[in-house]
Amino acid sequence: MEIFECITAVARPIHDFGDEFMSDEATAAVGLRAGFPPGRGFYCRGRFGVLGEAPTTVVQAVQGFLGPDLVTAGWLAGRSVMPAGEAAACYAQAVREWGRTNVPAGVDVEHFNRLAQQLIDAADADALPLFAGWRAQPCPADDPVGAAMQRIHVLREHRGACHLAAVRLCGLSARAAMVINLGVEQATRYGWQEPHSVAATLIPRWQRAEQLTDELQAPLYATLTDRQRTEFAQLVSALTASLTS
Repeated sequence: MEIFECITAVARPIHDFGDEFMSDEATAAVGLRAGFPPGRGFYCRGRFGVLGEAPTTVVQAVQGFLGPDLVTAGWLAGRSVMPAGEAAACYAQAVREWGRTNVPAGVDVEHFNRLAQQLIDAADADALPLFAGWRAQPCPADDPVGAAMQRIHVLREHRGACHLAAVRLCGLSARAAMVINLGVEQATRYGWQEPHSVAATLIPRWQRAEQLTDELQAPLYATLTDRQRTEFAQLVSALTASLTS
């Protein structure tokens, strides 16, 4: 399998499987049991806790695609519950727990973990702080299924960080990119207050940003052989099979 064929094959399943985890009530329940209030506190404090005790403006700048009010409210709501590093570790535990429930039985997660870790290790994390933070999170060797889900999450953060850089390089705001990609109504769900429709002339910029995101990820996938890329795409499809079941 060619590099860009593989990237195209895995990008959407990895993104959507991560979305399923983030929006699942079971994930929210982990946060509630840990003492987080209902709402976005666990999500924001946990996902962005790898940045350390950063000001809200820094968290907003690093994550990019969520509305600033949503991020501020969630980050501040979780601050009194536990330190950022502990919240990130708790979130990583939730990632692995969700994986143990939702990754189908019979998938060769050991092989997936080897290939995924090769991609993660090959990444240049310069200008990708959220990815760098998640790459640095410990991934237990005695929980291969949970570890596979954590690596899915880390790869998702890599593409998301690359896409944010690509969007800005192409002259789009994160808000505009969200509206083009998801529509006005969906952008509102992600915390953007009263987002407006985007001029059709900006759509080619978003399309170029998507292409540039693939290009930024290409060095990772170049470390795999053609056969390994085919195997990786097949494993991602198998891991995320519940998306279409």
